[in-house]
Amino acid sequence: MLSRLRTTWSLRPCVSVCRWAHTKERGRPLMLSPRTNKGMAFSLKERQVLGIHGLLPPKVETQEIQALRFQNNLKKMTDPLEKYIYLMGIQERNERLFYRVLMEDIDELMPIVYTPTVGLACMHYGHIFRRPKGLFISILDKGHIRSILDNWSENDVSAVVVTDGERILGLGDLGVYGMGIPVGKLCLYTACAGIRPEKCLPVVIDVGTDNETLLADPLYMGLYQKRDRSQAYDDLIDEFMEAVVDKYGQDTLIQFEDFGNHNASRILRKYREKYCTFNDDIQGTAAVALAGLMAAQRVIGKPITAHRLLFLGAGEAAVGIANLIVMAMMEEGMNPDEARKRIWMYDKHGLLVKDRQEEMFPNQEPFVHDSPGNIGSFLDAVNTIEPTAIIGVSGAGRLFTHDVIKSMGALNERPIIFALSNPTTKAECTAEDAYTLTDGRCLFASGSPFDPVTLSDGRVITPGQGNNAYIFPGVALAVILSGVRHISDTVFLEAAKTLAAQLTDKDLEDGRLYPPLSKIREVSLQMAVKVVEYVYSKGMAFRYPEPIDKNGFVRATVWNTDYDSLLPETYDWPDVSFGPKTK
Repeated sequence: MLSRLRTTWSLRPCVSVCRWAHTKERGRPLMLSPRTNKGMAFSLKERQVLGIHGLLPPKVETQEIQALRFQNNLKKMTDPLEKYIYLMGIQERNERLFYRVLMEDIDELMPIVYTPTVGLACMHYGHIFRRPKGLFISILDKGHIRSILDNWSENDVSAVVVTDGERILGLGDLGVYGMGIPVGKLCLYTACAGIRPEKCLPVVIDVGTDNETLLADPLYMGLYQKRDRSQAYDDLIDEFMEAVVDKYGQDTLIQFEDFGNHNASRILRKYREKYCTFNDDIQGTAAVALAGLMAAQRVIGKPITAHRLLFLGAGEAAVGIANLIVMAMMEEGMNPDEARKRIWMYDKHGLLVKDRQEEMFPNQEPFVHDSPGNIGSFLDAVNTIEPTAIIGVSGAGRLFTHDVIKSMGALNERPIIFALSNPTTKAECTAEDAYTLTDGRCLFASGSPFDPVTLSDGRVITPGQGNNAYIFPGVALAVILSGVRHISDTVFLEAAKTLAAQLTDKDLEDGRLYPPLSKIREVSLQMAVKVVEYVYSKGMAFRYPEPIDKNGFVRATVWNTDYDSLLPETYDWPDVSFGPKTK
């Protein structure tokens, strides 16, 4: 091979062999691509051969030193949005370094790249915009979605997270600004479950917005029109789904995220038997909530069939959690009708009861009961129904009032209080209120993080965070690896059981209902292994031959943050360290 090089050569002739390099890029474009950029970690040989010698300071740095620099800078920042912008800047410049920094401090940085700070970032998206991530598909693109997918740089995509921006966390309609959610979700696909970032595609579908503030903002980046709620919306989603499968294959995972209540459930019903898809707000939230209840069982010693539950909120998340709880009760031998009778829902119009005047949706009907009496407030509902657990998924803020919490403490020795709405400002109560008003007896979980609470007697209780990130990365990895075509709710039941099983006795003693976020990578991998075992045992998998060692199979696929060499390992490169030489 060396004989094909020129007789007299310098750094420039070495470029002729770059066709064997792992990347087609060289020079500044190589450094500007986050997927190939290594910053000052490029070796001297790489700098010379790839045409970037002299474009960097002469020092060759380790990734450890690079990470230390960014970690030190982050520690100097106090504003969460400033930290978000800084972290996203790292992702835009150096992908592997970004994930190393994120994974090494996941418990501190996950609330920055995901909830609650991602909600703040979405609200200010047009004001902090630096570089586009993902695909933006508008209602005006109808008939051309396949060609838009062709514009994406990667041709081998395994997972798509898509939103139409109508119900971003508990913040409402943010239109195209909702892109921050798919981007944040897919960051956790990689950080938590090791799914390769180039296999992930974030998408926002822009059909307009009903947010008057955005429509009046000259910096808004989406369509200046009211949401299209006509048949054209459904036709657009149909075309999108068909285009994704046509481009990337039948087993491409499509995760729906933050669609409005009126669309989320019907879209899931429409596509779940036709595509490999799930809705994280419905099924992921259900699994993480059920896992929290299963963990609480270990503390109070009651089976799940002994619970009586009252939801604050009766939307998609509430119904999704309730349906999965019913499945868990049925697995314990309870009749489904009896299980549903143990679950009540309260929304902005009051209890879901048969004589209510306000319209109710078909998916709520299984949880509509005879009226128990004159119920005016949520506190009335608590005192009348006497639930063992209250679960907040309303997105309406602090509606678990002091009186509600005190009543739960009076009714139960160990009351279960889940304030799951996001972001933190929308949580139904704080961890401090829940613990102090029940003398530390309650079993508490929230959707967004709260700091540990110190009680008057000196006890320190660490609240559990019922974050969907405990569920969707591991489930997604298992689905991708096993080739599942249709994701059954039983998969999420299995995920919930796996998550609850990973909670240690020490975690429970500390007040946790979920493992520490610092362990979320291992939690996600163990979940993926269990789900892979489950889908093969139930004949749901389509990727064969079936791996014998499921644990080894899953772990062998995990992407890591180590820098790859951009030069072939098998080629005996000439020593070019000292400039030109003759042969």
